[in-house]
Amino acid sequence: MPRTSDADERLLIAALELIWKNSYHATSVDDICHAAGVRKGSFYHFFVSKSQLALAALEADWGRKKSALDELFSPTVPPLQRITGYFDRVAKMQRARRGQCGCVLGCPFFSLGSEVGTQNTALGARIREILDCQILYFETAIRDAHAQRLVLAPNARATARILFAFYQGTLAQARIRNDLRLLAELHTGALALLGARRPHRGGRPAASPQHPIPNTRHPINSAVPQSRDEPSSADTTRR
Repeated sequence: MPRTSDADERLLIAALELIWKNSYHATSVDDICHAAGVRKGSFYHFFVSKSQLALAALEADWGRKKSALDELFSPTVPPLQRITGYFDRVAKMQRARRGQCGCVLGCPFFSLGSEVGTQNTALGARIREILDCQILYFETAIRDAHAQRLVLAPNARATARILFAFYQGTLAQARIRNDLRLLAELHTGALALLGARRPHRGGRPAASPQHPIPNTRHPINSAVPQSRDEPSSADTTRR
């Protein structure tokens, strides 16, 4: 039988947009129904609560984002380019969103998690899983960069968490200050944080004035113990 209504999809889109822009608690079921052009009775035909709708909206958004991450962090892409390409894409998307709504929105997962992570068990748990999966993409890229001697990061897992904290912190600051200029620091800041070395034409990394070739430990990696069971690149794909 052909589909006769897309009301549920419109509710998902409206919920994500309003919660991302205004916050979870400031967004009511009436607000979502009005934005989606759906009657309130129809809302409860599809979802038992705002919480269930918010969770479904997060899942739909994560499905779209994960497809983009799989492409950006493909093993066929040079490891540092995976990270900088992702940050460039984030900055571009944030510029587009500001053009649409007039403000910098930051990360929907991080914003919602900060608001309800300790109050709504289901939402909080799923958001933590999504953020952990995002960190895995960073981890595999960093491990590959270390193997190619582009960075010194023997503990790829810990380095990925630190880089992710820098990324989310920058997005949060951009939202708080409503300032897109902060996002320009993501690309260069990530490389500086990793102590990235310029690749040499012959394959051997060239010495950087700040981070020479000798095998001294980078501050990021000396500050944390080495992990004994770092997951393989395949772990990212399975998530």
